[in-house]
Amino acid sequence: MSLLARIRSWIKWVTNRPRLESDMDAEVRFHVESFAEDLMRSGVPEQEARRRARIEFGSVESHKDAARASLGLRWGDELSGDTHYALRTMRRNAGFTAVAILSLGLGVGANTATFSLVYSLMLRSLPVQNPRQLVELLHRYPGEPHFNGFSWQAYQVMRDHNDVLSGMMAAADERFHLRGNGFEPQIANGEFVDGTFFPTLGVKPAIGRLITPEDDSMGSPAAVAVVSWTYWKRMFALNPAVLGTQITVDDVPVTIIGVAPRKFSGLEIESSQDFWLPLAMEPAIHHPSATRSSEGWLNLVGRLKSGISIEEARADLAVLYQSTLDEQARATNNPFLRKMQFEMAPASAGTSELREEYNKPLLALMAMVGVVLLIACTNVAGMLLARGASREHEMALRVSLGASPLRLLRQVLTESMLLSAAGTFVGIILAYFGAGALVQIIVAGRRPGPPVEFQVHTDATVLIFTASVAVLTGLLFGIVPALRAMGTAPTSSVRRGGRIGETKPRRLLGKTLVVTQVALALVLLSAAGLFVRYLSNLEHSDLGFQRDHVLLMKLDPPGSGYQDAALSRAYQELLTRIEAIPGVRSASICAASPISGAGANRGISVEGYQANRGEIRNVMENWVAPKYFATLGTPLIAGRDFRAEDQGGPRVAIVNQTMAHYYFGNADPIGKHVTFDGDDQAYEIVGVAADAKYMEIRESIWRTIYLDTFQQSSVASQFAIRTNIDPATLAPEVRRAVHDTLKTVTVGRVITLSNQVDASIVPERLIAMLSGCFGALGALLTAIGIYGLLAYNVTRRINEIGVRMALGASRGSVARMVLGDALAMVLVGLALGIPIALWAKSFAASLIQDIPVEPVVPISFGVLAMIGVALIATYIPARRATRVDPMEALRYE
Repeated sequence: MSLLARIRSWIKWVTNRPRLESDMDAEVRFHVESFAEDLMRSGVPEQEARRRARIEFGSVESHKDAARASLGLRWGDELSGDTHYALRTMRRNAGFTAVAILSLGLGVGANTATFSLVYSLMLRSLPVQNPRQLVELLHRYPGEPHFNGFSWQAYQVMRDHNDVLSGMMAAADERFHLRGNGFEPQIANGEFVDGTFFPTLGVKPAIGRLITPEDDSMGSPAAVAVVSWTYWKRMFALNPAVLGTQITVDDVPVTIIGVAPRKFSGLEIESSQDFWLPLAMEPAIHHPSATRSSEGWLNLVGRLKSGISIEEARADLAVLYQSTLDEQARATNNPFLRKMQFEMAPASAGTSELREEYNKPLLALMAMVGVVLLIACTNVAGMLLARGASREHEMALRVSLGASPLRLLRQVLTESMLLSAAGTFVGIILAYFGAGALVQIIVAGRRPGPPVEFQVHTDATVLIFTASVAVLTGLLFGIVPALRAMGTAPTSSVRRGGRIGETKPRRLLGKTLVVTQVALALVLLSAAGLFVRYLSNLEHSDLGFQRDHVLLMKLDPPGSGYQDAALSRAYQELLTRIEAIPGVRSASICAASPISGAGANRGISVEGYQANRGEIRNVMENWVAPKYFATLGTPLIAGRDFRAEDQGGPRVAIVNQTMAHYYFGNADPIGKHVTFDGDDQAYEIVGVAADAKYMEIRESIWRTIYLDTFQQSSVASQFAIRTNIDPATLAPEVRRAVHDTLKTVTVGRVITLSNQVDASIVPERLIAMLSGCFGALGALLTAIGIYGLLAYNVTRRINEIGVRMALGASRGSVARMVLGDALAMVLVGLALGIPIALWAKSFAASLIQDIPVEPVVPISFGVLAMIGVALIATYIPARRATRVDPMEALRYE
């Protein structure tokens, strides 16, 4: 019979079980009656014939059991029986069951939540055709993070001359002011895409059509748009009449020609696009000079040709990219551009800034939650071993009655898998809330920029991972008790009756599990101490400004109708109104606020300084208004601040200490002049400010120059306000002042400087917080393990303790005996855990830069914590041992 036929037959019998049982009963009765009739025909009396027929036929249930076995039903019956028995056992031992399920739930929940985040951020494939062929084009300056942002020239050269890509897509995402019939004006996420964007991805429209190369003609671009399925549902209620509807994007009317498929919302996983426009429309919406000639405004993604590896594609495109860098370096007289390095990365999971920021912390967390799960499994295994000793008599009776070792193995594993299933159920509930909480922490900590709409997706991959964790967990903590049950010796176990006893190897196994828990918990606690210390170093680092009592407000003037000169005058009036608000000490304007992740740089020439060939001539640039340094709390070391009288006069600049020392050494830089590449007018240095950090809290201080924003052609739009009270309470008053002064200008992000600084270290704060939680959880589980083993040992040795006390042992000596057992296990665990913790420190240093090098303090913290945990866990068993009544203990001896 084929396997398929056997499966069909088994399903048939399982689904018709009542009829099967009835048929078997009828067949048994038929055989017994037939044999009895044969005997009666031979002259045997009826009653005797029936008795002899039943004896000859044998056990009815054994024949029925054999029939069930031939049909493959006995295994199901035994499994059902084992399940019901395990459930009754779990119900009778409610305390044990609750602790085991909670321990497993915490371990499985932590793993599932973290994996869900890792999967959604790094592994989940885009809903496009053959996503594994997609690659992201990147570049970076030496020593800095890579980024996806290329010039128009670089895009054209690499698109038209490469031999390794079947298609290259260009996109530029922005926030647009959107108006249309039937809804209020709003700011929406949009993206300029080239005509090959949708065809290269291979996505199909939900309705209508998508943008094509014909729409993206540079000569006469079509004023069309494609909206996302989510935006179609939100704004148009899935009305097919959306096709042909006209909307206004930054004062430019466009016509909706199609809706993207439901699952596709763009290439960026943390930002959902509302609509897409042809790339050729960009000059109509913005000034061409502000975009076409600028660097880094296009995000590039390509699709590899069949048979081309990512290494081959990188090598081919690097040559093309370098040629564009050489040309730009000659045109701008900036040799630093040649130091840019081309890179390429897989893009099957989309593009993401979050991935670059969180991939290493999340990998560290995955390792930690794996250790937590291992501790939980070890804990439950120790608890099952302790309980298994008390069930040794039961197992011996089962063996005596004919149970095979494999039958015992299956029963114990059934109990383990039920515990694992219950723990997994609890873990899934915890993971649902835990993953959402992790996302909220990440999203809430984002720096200035488009809002993040990142979500954790639960699909088949996450469910398979959780199911695999559940099965592996059940096997990990169940296999040792199961193997122990298989080795039960019926004679000795039955002879001992109900007394609890253990051989030396089995006692050693229980202690080994506790030692393992101690070693793993030490690793977690030392890692927690390491990451907390790292976070503390960042929080207390010298930033060069005073972060408290400063409110930051970003205005959004595009589309407001203000020209640059009028906007400059209005901003000066607004500064006066803000400073008049009670509680405000001073107010100013800046282009880049501290620790915002934003910044600009340009090449310069400095009076009296001769640059070497190949020297980096770029300096960081920031446009600020008068009183900026006083508002931020950055002291002026020399010279003066910007003044209102500087407007309309000679251009002036203020440099930081690092720039002054780099170009002038110990000489006075006041009165010297600097000239930017491509600009004929020089700036006179009128002041030197203390060093301050702007891009990242971890960065080294870079040469920085501050320019008066009111001397520039366009004014910066971020306001910094120092207050005497909680700055967040003044936000409504500041918004009101903006509305009264600039009625058509919208207010963007409002945040305190303290919160902005905190947002820059969210990855470190996240890993410090979670590592602390996991370390505490590991210590708690270890304490439960130590307590469980010692409590069991006290119960097992109650006769021995009674004998000791009857022979004159004091309560103190008994307590020291119990305490000595605990400390011996802990010390062995610490001895094993310290080398692992040292290795884990090296692993953490490979993932996270600037991690503290000295591991002594974190490991010492872990050692002291584990000794304290052991003492606490030992207290109750030791106290119980000292209260043993010798007469009561010896009564059963």
